[in-house]
Amino acid sequence: MDVPPGRYYVPPVRDEGPGDDHFHDECGVFGVYGADEAANLAYLGLHALQHRGQEAAGIVTGNGEQLFVHRGLGLVQDVFTEAVLDRLPGTEAIGHVRYSTSGSSHIKNAQPLAVDSGHGSIAVAHNGNLINADVLRDELEESGSIFSSDSDTEVFIHLIARSRAADMVSRVSDALHRVEGAYSLVFLSPDALIAVRDPLGFRPLCLGQLGDAFVVASEPPAFQLIGAQFVRDIEPGEMLVFNEFGMQRLFPFGKRLPERKMCVFEYVYFARPDASFGGISVYEARKRMGEQLAADRPVDADIVIPVPDSGVAAALGFSNATGIPFELGLIRSHYVGRTFIEPQQSIRHFGVRLKLHPVENVLRGKRVAVIDDSIVRGTTSRKIVKMIRDAGASEVHLRISSPPTRWPCYYGIDTPNRAELIASKYSPEQIAHFVTADSLGYLSLEGLHRAVGGDPSGKGFCDACFSGCYPIQPHPGNGRKRQLALVGV
Repeated sequence: MDVPPGRYYVPPVRDEGPGDDHFHDECGVFGVYGADEAANLAYLGLHALQHRGQEAAGIVTGNGEQLFVHRGLGLVQDVFTEAVLDRLPGTEAIGHVRYSTSGSSHIKNAQPLAVDSGHGSIAVAHNGNLINADVLRDELEESGSIFSSDSDTEVFIHLIARSRAADMVSRVSDALHRVEGAYSLVFLSPDALIAVRDPLGFRPLCLGQLGDAFVVASEPPAFQLIGAQFVRDIEPGEMLVFNEFGMQRLFPFGKRLPERKMCVFEYVYFARPDASFGGISVYEARKRMGEQLAADRPVDADIVIPVPDSGVAAALGFSNATGIPFELGLIRSHYVGRTFIEPQQSIRHFGVRLKLHPVENVLRGKRVAVIDDSIVRGTTSRKIVKMIRDAGASEVHLRISSPPTRWPCYYGIDTPNRAELIASKYSPEQIAHFVTADSLGYLSLEGLHRAVGGDPSGKGFCDACFSGCYPIQPHPGNGRKRQLALVGV
């Protein structure tokens, strides 16, 4: 909808409930081979990756002869008790925490997925999204495959089962050559673990070592919790095979691969601040984003406050660059569960107040620069700005430590369709009017890339959600079934 200059169309406000309209943290994967109490190590590793998915958790272990599986909805500590872990023997394990990017939130979609086939037992856990999953699924169903979930991860299982290759590694390689999109994967058979990253490296995957045991994880902090040593990032297009002979390194797509395209949003929001990828500290990158944001979109303010927790490092950088004092003007509750009972008498901004509470003594009478990592629909930003005004702030200036999000992601981030992305239709001035801020400023795309990799061109990173430049074009058939389901067809 075109809006004449000086006039503002205010989008309808949809209450998001106790959550928010930030992007959600795809998924996290973990694997360990050759360790006593592999299930317990996987449990701890998943704890360190809990921020990447809170809908479901699962662990599969192997003891050289068979696989043992437990999956459930909820947080890691709720799904796995000591009694459950005791029923998962073996020296190898893979684990998964899930936020649904494809497939509904249902126990049938919890991972790792594990099956028995003519080639033996195999389990798989996946972080990412396949852009040709629906096309492959139609093809497989037409030839007799029966799917038990609506997750695109199950496509791997059927492709592997149908492969005529002689060994598990070759069958996995066959499957990889059929799929397109983003994937960091861990496979488990009774006697081997396989880890692989897609040829463009959209999603992170790291290698570590714990004594004589090998570990892999979406982020290095999972190693720190269990006392393992970070070794290196697994390279895009690289496959690691762990078995009784040690570790074997393979490149099923060849070593001469296209330019890598890691998701730049890992640095903006998804990854833990204490993570590093490719030698780049997430915490330091976020501070640099704040510093660059101050240069791109300066503001006259009395204090700088973050929207916790993801805005903290950028707010520190913004404060350092401007000399404006940093304060904690919003306090986050870390104890908000997945369900709640809302009082019958409506409380203003109830959902946001479950998570954030203003510090009136800090905000009263102040011109406040509020630093957040992104705006998706704008509904949560609107509530936060109004909450800060209600606490007595004289001015509220919203600054975003990433560029405007104008395009959906097809590579493993749960983004709305483009029509729901407020920046795809409205200017920063119009969005500021909608969220009731005195001003709104975004980090430039060049500034983001300078903060992360130093190269303003963005070489080595996928920024499609900001630029609309997709490294792999979305398949026209993918997503069809899920869209039909959403409208009740």
